[in-house]
Amino acid sequence: SSSSSSSSRSPPPTTRSFGTSHHARRSSSPQLAQHRALSSSSSSFPTELRERVAAFVRDEILPVEAEVAEAYYGATSKADKWQPSATLEALKARAKAAGLWNLFFLSAPPPGDDKHDAHRSPSAAYQLASAAYPGGGLQTLEAYAPICEELGRSLWAPEVMNCSAPDTGNMEVLAQFGTPAQRATWLAPLLAGEIRSCFAMTEPGVASSDPTNLEATVRDDGDGHLVVSGRKWWTSGALDPRCAVAIFMGRAVGATVRDDAAPHERHSMVLVPMDRVRVERPLRVLGFDDAPHGHAECVFDDVVVDKTDAMLLGHGRGFEIAQARLGPGRVHHCMRAIGACERALELTKRRVVSRVAFGKPLAAHGTVAADLAKARIDIDAARLLVHHCARRIDELGNKAARKEIAMIKVAVPQMACRVLDSLMQMWGGMGLSTDTPLAHFYAQARVLRQADGPDEVHLQTIAKLELKPLLKKTTTTPPPPKRQ
Repeated sequence: SSSSSSSSRSPPPTTRSFGTSHHARRSSSPQLAQHRALSSSSSSFPTELRERVAAFVRDEILPVEAEVAEAYYGATSKADKWQPSATLEALKARAKAAGLWNLFFLSAPPPGDDKHDAHRSPSAAYQLASAAYPGGGLQTLEAYAPICEELGRSLWAPEVMNCSAPDTGNMEVLAQFGTPAQRATWLAPLLAGEIRSCFAMTEPGVASSDPTNLEATVRDDGDGHLVVSGRKWWTSGALDPRCAVAIFMGRAVGATVRDDAAPHERHSMVLVPMDRVRVERPLRVLGFDDAPHGHAECVFDDVVVDKTDAMLLGHGRGFEIAQARLGPGRVHHCMRAIGACERALELTKRRVVSRVAFGKPLAAHGTVAADLAKARIDIDAARLLVHHCARRIDELGNKAARKEIAMIKVAVPQMACRVLDSLMQMWGGMGLSTDTPLAHFYAQARVLRQADGPDEVHLQTIAKLELKPLLKKTTTTPPPPKRQ
């Protein structure tokens, strides 16, 4: 429009759109009231804590979203874009003072089989770490799930409360598998919010959806050192100037790796200080660079690290760590996606009752009403599925909840993409811009369909587990039919 090209234009629409939704949300959100009713008989849902988180997001974070969004979307120099926001840093201090900090850090991990060294039991290590570095005080993943939903309403709320990926997963890894020295060096400052971290796994040269394909290496030189080599990309967080350490996953090489080791016993996870990593370029997700966090392509040029300082759990035991890391993290991601959908639906409902087309409000058009109804059905169904998954993890552990974890990995990102796409349609051209958070929410949801493996891999897992009881009963393969 002509106003957009004026040199003396008024503040951009981003400021107006990002900053208006919170004023109408002074009371408890509809989904919070609904959740309270659904869970009134369960003591596992900390309603008071969720209400405090919701109030902080509504009263402290949403009012400054426009300022933060404009600083990143509209940055005129690359140097400015990749610097942490002073506004968010101030909010972090207030969140920490209010006790809304490290809420993901449970008092104990989900149950597991603990088939590890006796002195390195992940459960025992986590409990020791939790005692040394107390977090939110929650005892179950299911209790944290509704809090994740509130955090998902804002693009920046997870970081403000030190509950954002990949730091959360990395902190859980350090708590469960790190040595006391590793926890003191990396876990303590991460929990304090003094540094950030990244996770380097995906590689550009191979189909990383099958992690046994990874070509990057962790070589034990036999002299107390590890040599880390390889190229990684989509390493989220690596561009942040506060990022101090990477958890690197690569193929285990060296005399300690058995020649007959199974494919899932041939990879290691190690800690690599980021000042030894070459960050080559930022990658964009559907046009978003997610500064200052970012997603990077990185090169590890024969980085030499002390084995005692760097090795997590043991050489060739990376997959054991990965399985422990990925269960709770998927619940976090999925509930945040549900929170984003709730925020988008809230904004869109106000839009369609006030926007007029073809002589009547958009809400009066049958197709719009139908899509709003479908959005509500989809969001609520996804929420129940994730809570079921979280409960299974809490009661039985990640391994026993493998099918449910795979189910939410497929169902929730697909739901979020479908719902956000339909809601963006009701905004017209504005829905495709950064004048509202919807486009960025959509980009984040679309990432989830690949970030932890593509949907197709998870669908195979679900089908395999569904058929497993029947396949066990088949002791012999029937002979092929005889030719006539």
